[in-house]
Amino acid sequence: MDLRGDLRTLFTQIVDCESVSGHEEVLAGLVEKALTDLPHLETVRIGNNLVARTGLGRRERVLVAGHLDTVPVAGNLPSVRETREDGEYLVGRGSCDMKGGVAVALSLAAQLDSPAKDVTWVFYDCEEIAAQYNGLGRIAAERPELLDADLAVLMEPTDGVVEGGCQGTMRFTLHVPGTAAHSARSWTGHNAIHDLAPILDILRDWQRRDPLVDVDGLTYHEGLNATMVSGGLAGNVIPPEATIQINYRYAPDKTAAQAEASMRALFDGWAMEVLDLSAPARPGLDRALARSFVEKVGTEPRPKYGWTDVARFSELGTPALNYGPGDPLCAHKADECCRLETLDECRAALGGWLAEEDS
Repeated sequence: MDLRGDLRTLFTQIVDCESVSGHEEVLAGLVEKALTDLPHLETVRIGNNLVARTGLGRRERVLVAGHLDTVPVAGNLPSVRETREDGEYLVGRGSCDMKGGVAVALSLAAQLDSPAKDVTWVFYDCEEIAAQYNGLGRIAAERPELLDADLAVLMEPTDGVVEGGCQGTMRFTLHVPGTAAHSARSWTGHNAIHDLAPILDILRDWQRRDPLVDVDGLTYHEGLNATMVSGGLAGNVIPPEATIQINYRYAPDKTAAQAEASMRALFDGWAMEVLDLSAPARPGLDRALARSFVEKVGTEPRPKYGWTDVARFSELGTPALNYGPGDPLCAHKADECCRLETLDECRAALGGWLAEEDS
């Protein structure tokens, strides 16, 4: 890959290199070769994860990260270019989430041989699957010093707007017991599915509360929803058990432990099994370095809805924000796409900020 060449050509090449989670070897190899050809960077490979760092002794260090993997291909590779009313688009798997950000970061890694801030460029695998496989987690476990920074910029698709922090997420099931019986003699059993009603009432009542939570100047929209229900043995059997799965998306004004405690209190009396619990990240936009970046981008920052790896950096004590090309509403769709002009805009803003003497 020619990192110093045309950005849109580089972007297309990256998108067309299929890299579904767990199969990033080829793309990681191309990235490694391109980075090791840059004499101003020290490059380390850990599995299919690449870390490239400047060592200029600058007062501040910024980490810029992007994941190499995508969700499975759905007949949307190789990519195609489309001209629409608002510009030219590249359509293909990974174009939005998040190979546009990867292309911008790689281009800047080559371009900025003497930035005003030391920069760590991180390209990692397995972001789209279970957290235990996440490449950032592996780097943090094996070489945590490589992730040291004063600010991290995660190049998630944000359509060129800074999105601060991220929501936490909790998935859990509530188990409701019953007693099986023939439906012709239903009174001899106990219907577990009917006993889901109080849980649904709690969920309905929760929807009437104010879901907006202000955290450090950004307003997050919380959500608590039933997402799956199961129960029953047969059409003529009173169900002896039922299970409801619930997803809680919570604002970063609370920790993961506080979120879990609030759900246990809300659903006191039912057996709860926690399936997944991920901590949120506060915006961190009150830090001088983050404020200067927001000013450089020049748009009003927004909260990040959903969970991203900024939470991992937050747990490491590093403030982090989301910023990258691509409309997040296009992520994972069959016609996933990215407006090409946003790549140029993001490269200009991020590159200009990294090159500025004053932060």
